[in-house]
Amino acid sequence: MNEAKTSVWSNGLIWFGAAVSIAEILTGTMIAPLGFSKGLAAILLGHLIGCVLLYLAGMIGANTEKSAMETVKLSFGEKGSILFSSLNVLQLVGWTAVMIASGAAAAVSIVPWGEWVWSAAIGVLILVWIAIGIQNLDKLNVVAVGGLFLLTVVLSVVVFRGGTLSAQASGGMSFGAAVEMSVAMPLSWLPLISDYTRYAEKKKAATFASAAVYFVGSCWMYVIGMGATLLTGESDIAKIMVTAGLGVAGLLIVILSTVTTTFLDVYSAGVSAVSINGKWGEKTVAAIVCVVGTLMAIFTPVEQFESFLYLIGSVFAPMIAVLIADAFVLHRDHSQSLYCWSNLVVWAIGFVLYRIFMQYETPVGNTLPVMLITMVLCIAADKLFAKKA
Repeated sequence: MNEAKTSVWSNGLIWFGAAVSIAEILTGTMIAPLGFSKGLAAILLGHLIGCVLLYLAGMIGANTEKSAMETVKLSFGEKGSILFSSLNVLQLVGWTAVMIASGAAAAVSIVPWGEWVWSAAIGVLILVWIAIGIQNLDKLNVVAVGGLFLLTVVLSVVVFRGGTLSAQASGGMSFGAAVEMSVAMPLSWLPLISDYTRYAEKKKAATFASAAVYFVGSCWMYVIGMGATLLTGESDIAKIMVTAGLGVAGLLIVILSTVTTTFLDVYSAGVSAVSINGKWGEKTVAAIVCVVGTLMAIFTPVEQFESFLYLIGSVFAPMIAVLIADAFVLHRDHSQSLYCWSNLVVWAIGFVLYRIFMQYETPVGNTLPVMLITMVLCIAADKLFAKKA
């Protein structure tokens, strides 16, 4: 089936919408104990690491014109990729619930209509985005993301106008931990970006625009969160908006940012499901994930799932490291095999290393060292098995 190509502009809009989210602002508030200068350096370094990896992952999808989980078959084989596709769908259902619940909680702080009302409203808007489809969203995204941009400028002015930044906020935070928190957001998109860059008309330009726009937008959100905490001592961004008089504008930021970010989760869940079973439809699965996520947000304590979701997330850093090594260094394609056992073993080692490295701190966090070690192991394993063959 011939798919319409997407422009550089379209890809940029998608990833600015992904970057502008309450979750990113809240993560920025956690970096405030470092103070503004060190915090800003950690945010920039972490996002630089994460967005370089985001670009490389996106280029694999752009070059092959395959979805993110279809590209996994290139390194792990036809059946070997099912583990990652299944875990990706599972984590995306969970994150959909968490994002909707977070958006509803922030919205109810501004307009107290009840969290279930706002959860349902956000869910319905996400369904509208799904119905329109990723390749027909340009006009709606121009309005939504353009509005978000203007509202974010207003929020930035409100947060930083006439205030004096304190040296640092209370609490402990090391530079390495702050870098890792900054890597975390772009890292969370690694298993998804190829779902969008596969349609890019200008592959390198669109993928670079995706990563660069996300870098700028995400850093901006982190700085808003960090700055708001240093200026006010308050880490609840919804309360800051209310105090500043950003009633309707604040509500629009919360709702639109939650919809544009969570849409990518539900859409990619549909794409990942198709890589497991080609008979399923992307939009159908995406709609089901949206409904399930909305119901979970309304009826379950979703905050209890977050540690489990971070555990699943640590699966994907070593997975992407293997993909990058195969695509850009070894130029290997294992998609015709059922399994690539050597890469699966390397991934398993990388996963264990990631969990071990989480107990320690380095100046550049733990994601980058683990991914570099995993890539080296992947290349070494390939050379070893090539010699034996």
